[in-house]
Amino acid sequence: MSQRPLTPAEQLLGQLQAELQQHPPFAQMEPAHVRQFLAQAEQAYYAPGELLLAPEQGPVERLFYIRRGAVSARRGIAEATGGLHYEAGECFPIGALLGARAVTAQYQAQGDVFCLLVPAAQVQALARSSAPFADFLNQRVAQFLALSRRALQVSYASQTLAEQSLETPLGELLAQRAAPVGVPPGTPLRQALTLMHERRIGSVLVLDAQQAPLGILTRHDVLDRVTLPELSLDTPIEAVMSQPLRALRLEDRAQDAALLMSRHGIRHVPVLDQGRVVGLVSERDLFALQRLSLKQVSSAIRAARDVATLRIVAQDIRRFARSLMAQGVAARQLTELISHLNDVLAERLVQILAQAQGLDPQRFAWLAFGSEGRGEQTIATDQDNGIVFDGPPSERARWLALGQAVNAALDECGYPLCKGGIMAGREACCLSQQEWLEAFSDWIEHGAPEDLLKASIFFDLRPIAGHAELARPLQALLQGHAARQPRFMRQLAENALRNRAPLNWLGALDTGEDGQLDLKLQGTAIFVDVARLFALAHGLAATGTRARFEAAAPLLQSSATESEAWSSAFEFLQLLRLRRQMEAGGESGENPNRLDPARLNDIDRRMLKESLRVARRLQQRLELDWLR
Repeated sequence: MSQRPLTPAEQLLGQLQAELQQHPPFAQMEPAHVRQFLAQAEQAYYAPGELLLAPEQGPVERLFYIRRGAVSARRGIAEATGGLHYEAGECFPIGALLGARAVTAQYQAQGDVFCLLVPAAQVQALARSSAPFADFLNQRVAQFLALSRRALQVSYASQTLAEQSLETPLGELLAQRAAPVGVPPGTPLRQALTLMHERRIGSVLVLDAQQAPLGILTRHDVLDRVTLPELSLDTPIEAVMSQPLRALRLEDRAQDAALLMSRHGIRHVPVLDQGRVVGLVSERDLFALQRLSLKQVSSAIRAARDVATLRIVAQDIRRFARSLMAQGVAARQLTELISHLNDVLAERLVQILAQAQGLDPQRFAWLAFGSEGRGEQTIATDQDNGIVFDGPPSERARWLALGQAVNAALDECGYPLCKGGIMAGREACCLSQQEWLEAFSDWIEHGAPEDLLKASIFFDLRPIAGHAELARPLQALLQGHAARQPRFMRQLAENALRNRAPLNWLGALDTGEDGQLDLKLQGTAIFVDVARLFALAHGLAATGTRARFEAAAPLLQSSATESEAWSSAFEFLQLLRLRRQMEAGGESGENPNRLDPARLNDIDRRMLKESLRVARRLQQRLELDWLR
């Protein structure tokens, strides 16, 4: 039996205030508002197994804040949904308190439990005076997501400043660069300028026979040294080059280059290794250390003329992603931007290799499936792509050759080959338009559950290169035909329920033997599968998970608040995946989607549990709507 509630003694208030301010929402509240919460609170102790709340007790009159121990909600709706579990630092039952109704489950102490109890009227009064407290009560999932993103921003800001620093050695800055373009001193201006134009570069070095630097000609020099004096283009470059050159060594730092440029009013510094030019640092390079823009990265990709250049530029996509995380960009925008840059990279590769093979871009479309098709790619992503071509199956060989070449090039650029074989270089993913239409119809009308499990990745298709109109009939078939096949929709629902939200019967996190969760299979994939089913069931054109939830919510008679919880929970799990993938750094053999929840801070651990509760409710909705 619980002890009689006691009002905290004045001398304990300071200690309690410091304790509460370690947890949201109190960490974001004004100190006076935290004191207001405590001034109205009573302390209570509950023995192991003791009942704190039950439906028969009537409307909830007090908010419970757990100081020590844990509380589980069982029976009634809570047991039907797998249970709820609350730990130190959490408040409950918020929904029943705000709705002035009874709880729908029995809340039981798991071990010794110490709580603070605040009357409902005082909770409402505090919400009127404290915006952070009101936001917490009304938008708990979204609030936790914002707090987590803020904490992540602080973490990655420090890492980004450390990595993108003027303290960077020039050898590291140039590690993945191709050698700079250089010509002998007797080279005619016509040849040097043509080379600059063809390579799309702003300067060309003048080198002696030992590859030591003699001078440089930049685009800025051409106007006053060549054009205005009307100099003949047969003039040797040594007559107009800037000299002498001020160079640095591999072990010098970016800061040394910045100072050299500033002191001498120059824009380029050659980098030497034992007297030979091995690199060229520009003013733009130093600017990029501090700020990498979307335009800069995408322009560099579009300007690339070969696979070797794209292999180098692809690394900037990962640098850009880390920079965005440091700026606090949300997971949805971050994955959209990553997917956009990956699209630009794949499109450029397709253009280069199709031209090399003499293929007409109007005769085929390059398709993105899965996360790229949805615009939700993270850092650690493999390939999911295909080709739809205009013509008979007898022409497949030429398109297969293109697919294989692009797949190999993407692999070189850091996008591993798909282990499941979902690639344009495989016959099953390189089909004529008619063959794709027949395959989709067969999956929808006759496919077995295992077939659909493998085929569902195709249902997020999007054309990203070539003739996009070739893909429109495939998308139209999915939007118009799927919902008319109840058997197909039931099978999709069954597949979406194969991986259950990892919460145990008490509602606590349920990790594997290694204490870890798979954030993709046990997290984001649940939301992706449910959103895809909603879209197909209602003939929606949207492919992104958030867009599908937003479009489906009114048709499902779900409130905007409910659909926002679906999206916020999904995006938080995406954010955790991105962070985990950056921490893993592409280490061989490590699954970058596996996470030990014990490593998370208090905010993230609670948000993880909230997100998985949302996932579980979505899966229960599928069971009720499609499997009855």
